[in-house]
Parts: sequence; C-alpha cells; structure tokens
Amino acid sequence: MPSDCLDRRQFLLGSLLTVAAYSGSGPRVLASDPSPLSPAEDVLLEDLERRACQYFLDHADPRTGQVLDRARADGSVHPQQDIASIAATGFGLAALAVGASRGWLTEHDAVARVRATLEFAAADLPHHHGWFYHFVNRRSGAREWRCEVSPIDTALFMAGALTARQAFQHDDRIVGAARTLYERIDFDWMLNGHPRLLAMGWKDESGFLDARWDHYCELMVLYLLGIGSPTHRLPAASWTAWSRPVTTYGPYRYISHADPLFVHQFSHAFVDFRGLQERETGIRWFENSIAATKAHKAFCLDLSKEFPGYRDDVWGISASDSQHGYVAWGGPPRLPGIDGSVVPCAAAGSLMFTPELSLPVVRALRERFGDRVYGRYGFVDAFNPNSAWTNPDVLGINLGITLISAENLRSGRVWQWFMANPEIRRAVTLVGMVPAIARG
Repeated sequence: MPSDCLDRRQFLLGSLLTVAAYSGSGPRVLASDPSPLSPAEDVLLEDLERRACQYFLDHADPRTGQVLDRARADGSVHPQQDIASIAATGFGLAALAVGASRGWLTEHDAVARVRATLEFAAADLPHHHGWFYHFVNRRSGAREWRCEVSPIDTALFMAGALTARQAFQHDDRIVGAARTLYERIDFDWMLNGHPRLLAMGWKDESGFLDARWDHYCELMVLYLLGIGSPTHRLPAASWTAWSRPVTTYGPYRYISHADPLFVHQFSHAFVDFRGLQERETGIRWFENSIAATKAHKAFCLDLSKEFPGYRDDVWGISASDSQHGYVAWGGPPRLPGIDGSVVPCAAAGSLMFTPELSLPVVRALRERFGDRVYGRYGFVDAFNPNSAWTNPDVLGINLGITLISAENLRSGRVWQWFMANPEIRRAVTLVGMVPAIARG
C-alpha cells in the first residue's frame, strides 16, 4: 500500500417537512410508495443483507469494535488481517442496528458491540481535533500505512454512530459516547483557514493536504454533519461552496465529476433526500443519483462490444479491486483500467435508487455465477465474466453500501434512524432543502 492512502478518496427539509416527517414519539420512515419487492425478491435481499452483516460480526475486533478494511470472501485469514478502516467501522455500526432489527443477532449483543466501538473511539482511538485516521490497527487503533487523518472517512464513521444512537436510543452509554464523538469534531480546524471548504485531510508528516472537498462527490454527508454540528458548526454557505459539474450521457444529464458510482451512493446511504430539492437551485439529489445509475448502466452496455460480459442484467463498475490492484474505475466518462470486470456493489449500492435496474443484476449474478461470486458475505468485491478472474476478497465499505442500500429499499430503516437526529434535521433545513415541487 503506498504511503499516501488517498487512492479511495481523491477521486473518491424545510421546517414543515421536518415536523411532518419526524414528529411523534419516535422516528418513522418518510411516506413513500409501497415497496416494489415481490416475496421472492425480499427473500433474495434478506439473504444478501444477512451475509453482508456477517462480515461486520466476523471482522470487528471484540474490544475496539474496529472493522477490517478487507477479508477473504470465504472468511479465512487475510494477509492484512489487522488493517481496519474507520469508514468500514461506521458502516458496521449501521449494520449492527439493521441486524438487531432483523433478528440476525440479539439486541443485547448488538448493544454490547456498539458500546465497545463508540466508547473505544471516544476514549482510546487516536485522533486529531476529533478526526480519525483513514486506516488503523484493529487491535490497538494505531495509525497504519502513514495514512491521512480523513474527514470523509470520519464522517462515514460518525454517520454510523448517529444511526446507532437513534436505533439504540434507550442505551445511555451509546447515546453519550456518540454525543461525545460528534461534539469533539473540530470542523473549524479542518477548514485550515478557508471560510467554507474543508481540507481533504491532514498528515502527521506534512500537515494539511492541499486538496479540498470542493466538488460534488460523496461529500454531502460530511458537510451536513459540519453544518449541523452542536459545537464547531460550519456556515450554511459551505453547502453551496462546492462545485456541481454536469455530465451528459445519452439522454441522462446529472451532476457528477467523472466519478465512480459509489460517490452517488455513500451519502444517500444515510441522508434521505427523497422528495426534497434545493430551494435556490431546484436540484433533487435523490433523482440525481437515479440518473447517474441509469447513465452508468447505459455506459456499461455501450462497452459490451468490447467486453461481452456486460449485458442488461450483468453490469456495474465502481471503485474496487481488480486483477492489478485497487482501481478507482467507473464512468461515464470512461476512467482508466476498465477491463470488463463487474463490481457487484455498483448495482447493489443503487438498489435504493433503481430497484428495477439493480434487482435483476443481484438475481442474475447469484443465479448465473453461483458460488464463484456469492459466498459467506454475499458477493465478492469484483470478478470478470470475460475471464476466470475472481477477486478472493471482500471489502467492508462495499459490503456496507450493499447492505444499507438494500435495507433502505426494503424498509427505509437506516434513513429513518439517521434523519431522526436533530442535528441532521437542522442541517437539512439550514442548507435550504425543501419539499420538491411536483413536475407536470
């Protein structure tokens, strides 16, 4: 692994709505159309989610709660067996909440695991001004690979922590630890002198990175956490400070920065943008991710003359492993390194946006490729239908987005829990999100 661990990241409600959606004795899901799932499809996703959840049960350290960045798909020991990812740990916290609600583990076990994770993070996990390192040793929490203090990975961890805070709101220790972690994050420090835009990270050896979180990508959850912060609040103008470049592919026009598909998924795993638009621009972020997914499928099918493994129900490229190492591939436009591989979390991570497109892929990959691609934790991270190559690994963040997207499609639970946090509701209002105007 190179010393600069930024491969993944450098490419990488109006008040009335708030009251209507989240008032009452406890959080509930925003009103939406009935689930489009048939009983067979629900069974398919139940199995997929439960297997993904198993990863977070198998590969979280029992004392620290830190979740491995990757593991072997069959559950066996990986050479990088002690490298944890703070973002994977955040996805794992949400997975514990889903698992307990689904009965895949007892609530007692889930509460114990969440407590251990949050209390270790609050008391013992190294940090700078509340921000965590991208990769840490899962047993000690020590920094690994000379990596950066990462705002986006800390944000994904915090999103999982706030999700767990609401899912287990009866547990004072969980609520208290989550509050401590959130209140400690110094968003002002990460601005590094800029009035609105956060630095992309900080390194022990060289200080702040030159790059900033300054264009559309997975950054939305990061800025909402900052704008809603109870102690170190970013100005609401930070939301409009990052650029919104437009991509057009065929009939699809949407905001993107030539990024892998995961950038349209990670913030949406937690933030429920359904039925909302920006007051000033009219942008509907949920519909933007729908358009990005549809364009991505069309892009893959356009590649099928070169890579015949892509077809109507076999498509999807997002940042993942390849035969030649980790690649930030995707499109459109075409990014370097595409070799016909399929990354299952690309389609599966968009289940919450485009079930009519994504469910056929989940079904086809399992039925057509069987044990080659589907095992203890669900889908392998990537494989090539044009060759014999199959990744022996799974990655925690890719399993996490698969699980959460499937659960949001089925029940909206993760959206429900995360949006019940008052800091997030306040941030959504401050950035000018309002109920979307019906289109004729």
